[in-house]
Amino acid sequence: MRGTSRTDEGAAAIGQEGFEGVVADPDRLATVMAQLEGVSVACWLMGSATGSAERLAALHGPRLQTMLERLVDTSVRGIVYEAQGFVHDHLLDQGAAAVNIAGRTWSMPVEVARADPADTPAWTKAMRAAVTRVLSA
Repeated sequence: MRGTSRTDEGAAAIGQEGFEGVVADPDRLATVMAQLEGVSVACWLMGSATGSAERLAALHGPRLQTMLERLVDTSVRGIVYEAQGFVHDHLLDQGAAAVNIAGRTWSMPVEVARADPADTPAWTKAMRAAVTRVLSA
């Protein structure tokens, strides 16, 4: 499994959890798309992203939509979207709708995961289950 972070420190923390940690910035989608080679399931785990209102709206709107459109030309066959966190509910609902539309449009399995990120064990279990369901579809 590969996880991305905007910083070297974050990528190192991902590595300490036993995953491949790489630096990629969802505000620069090319850096994210470059990490999708050989990936079967992409997880957009931005439910607790931080930043300005404009930046968060872009992450759950146009950035997500563009990534979904570009996934068609990659090895990715499904997506998990985190629809709970500290980001405003209307943005999470907007992102969930975009993911569900992409799933129907491109016949791609999708999961909209709603798990409390403050409860790390439950959140981890929910995300793993969502990935498993996408892989099994």
